[in-house]
Amino acid sequence: MHFTSEHPLDDGVLERRFTLDGIPGLLWTPASASASAPAPLILLGHPPLGLSTMYPRLVARARHAAADGFATATIELPGSGDRPSWPALNRAREDLRRTLRAGDPVNDDLVDALVLPLVDAAAPEWRAAPDAVLALPEITGPVGISGGLISLAVRLTVTDPRIKAAGLFAGSFAPRATFEEARRVTIPLHVLLQWDDEGNNRDASLALFDAFASTDKSLHAHLGGHTGVPASAADAAAGFFRRHLRAG
Repeated sequence: MHFTSEHPLDDGVLERRFTLDGIPGLLWTPASASASAPAPLILLGHPPLGLSTMYPRLVARARHAAADGFATATIELPGSGDRPSWPALNRAREDLRRTLRAGDPVNDDLVDALVLPLVDAAAPEWRAAPDAVLALPEITGPVGISGGLISLAVRLTVTDPRIKAAGLFAGSFAPRATFEEARRVTIPLHVLLQWDDEGNNRDASLALFDAFASTDKSLHAHLGGHTGVPASAADAAAGFFRRHLRAG
């Protein structure tokens, strides 16, 4: 991990930009974090729109988590932001846009082509990120994951034992393989569903929630579209992570 900039925010949160094997990332640590009192880590997931585009939402989530004593980190997804373009992924995205414009159903083959290559490429990188971050003396486990592509989060929860709690957003298409992986997820889950999400299949989201093997899982559904998440949802998610990632 190579830090490229360091910037204290006005609430005492320290924001650091870094690269990890050439992949851009962001790390936020609360003012309370130190070697004698290290902060638990939450990985902040995001859609493949680029860190620059997502920055205002990411930093708001990071500051909210820092108020509870958590460090947060995120990295750029393959094919997004300043990373090399991915022609096959771009074609799959255009196929999806064309299908949605035509009002046609999004079939399993299209979802697989859109999501699985991205998850396969991103998962090893997102497992490497906590390797580097947890080597810092002011940050410790347990690790949580919050938001982003639900298929990537599911993959990480079944392959990285350091992740002890997941806050998932049922707002992206999930391939068939994700349903199989969901049956292996046993950690506590907090799942957010926008009931009228125009780009998501509600029945598929409910089926995925049902597939999770976790005995401690909750579904939080709100009326409204993809971007209509109420402010109160952040407070509920924060309470979930406080319960499962903070000792005592």
